[in-house]
Amino acid sequence: MKKTENSKAITYLLNGTITSIKNIVPLEQKLSKPELLVDKLTLPFGVLIGITGDVKGQLILSGDSNVFSSIAEVMFGMPLEGEMLTSFSGELGNMIGGGLATSIAESGINIDITPPTIMSGQTTLSGYTKTISFQVVFPASRNLSIYFLLN
Repeated sequence: MKKTENSKAITYLLNGTITSIKNIVPLEQKLSKPELLVDKLTLPFGVLIGITGDVKGQLILSGDSNVFSSIAEVMFGMPLEGEMLTSFSGELGNMIGGGLATSIAESGINIDITPPTIMSGQTTLSGYTKTISFQVVFPASRNLSIYFLLN
């Protein structure tokens, strides 16, 4: 991909993800500006969704497990923990990744997503070319960090 095409694809990824989160998570949301990160990532809890096709990389949703539990509570009427929280977190990643793939296809960019990988404990990731990140802030100052690891 040429540099301008690459920049356009990144913009579509960001906008598609934001649209997907707004459509799926029924909570008030504030978004930070996207930023380019240069350090390796260390995450407390999260979901990794691989992206293949016209754009290659990974989408990561990360935050304290309480953030995922509070989203589950709003969506299903009860907080989740343990295996149920792990399962829900993976499904939330699938829903957001699927919404992203659908949204970005309207722009002529075709991507597929891989099954979710759950990361718990202090997980450190490295080995990617570029990381773009933004925060989704929900009520009660609960933050969901969104990362795109691009190759």
